[in-house]
Amino acid sequence: MDFVPLGLATDLVILTVRDAALQVLLIRRGIAPYRGRWALPGGFVRENEDLEETARRELTEETGLATDRIHLEQIATYGAPRRDPRGRVVSVAYLALVPDLPTPVAGTDAESARWVPAPDLLADPARLAFDHHQILTEAVERARAKLEYSPLAAAFCPPEFTISELRTIYEAVWGTPLDPRNFHRKVTKTPGFVEPTATTTTRDGGRPAQLFRRGPATTLHPPMTRA
Repeated sequence: MDFVPLGLATDLVILTVRDAALQVLLIRRGIAPYRGRWALPGGFVRENEDLEETARRELTEETGLATDRIHLEQIATYGAPRRDPRGRVVSVAYLALVPDLPTPVAGTDAESARWVPAPDLLADPARLAFDHHQILTEAVERARAKLEYSPLAAAFCPPEFTISELRTIYEAVWGTPLDPRNFHRKVTKTPGFVEPTATTTTRDGGRPAQLFRRGPATTLHPPMTRA
C-alpha cells in the first residue's frame, strides 16, 4: 500500500476579550476519547464538505455560535502520528479573534461549552485533550502578532474610546502590562490608527481623557511592537 488511511478534521481557536482577559472558547467532550476533558471545538470533515465548511458547521453544532460574522483564518496543519488515539488523524486549525461574542450553548457531542481564560490554559498543558495545548499556543501567538500590524484591537473598544481602554485590549491579548505614556505616543503617532473626536470623558476616573475613534488604516506602519 502506497498510502496510510487517515481521518481529516478541523479544530478552531476562537478568541475574544471578556472581563479584560483574553479568553478562548472550549467544549467539554461528551464522548471518548478524552471524555470529560476540555478541548477546542472541531470535528471530522464530511465527504462533500470543504475544510472551512466543516469548521463552521462544527462551531455552530458544538457551541451554538453563528459564524456569519466570524472571519476564520487557517493557521496550521497538525499531523503527528499519535496525536489522536483513534488512529491517524490530520487536523487543519483555524483562528478567529472576534469581539462581542455571546455565551456558548453546548450541542452534539459536547457536554458543555464556555469561555476560559487563555493564560490559565497556556500555563497548564494537561488541561486540554489531544494536542490542543500546542494548537492554542501557536494560535495565541498568531493573534498577538495580528495586533502588532493591524488595527484589530480597536474593534474591541466602544465606537468612541480612550487610549487607556485601547491599551487594556493590548494588555489582555499580549498578556503583559504596557507603559501608558509610551503606548499613548505610539498609538497617536501611527498614521490612520485612531482619530481624535474633540470630546473627553471621565469614565476612566481621574482627569478628563480624550476620546478617539478608529481611523481608516487597515495596516499599521510602523507596527505596534511588543518590545
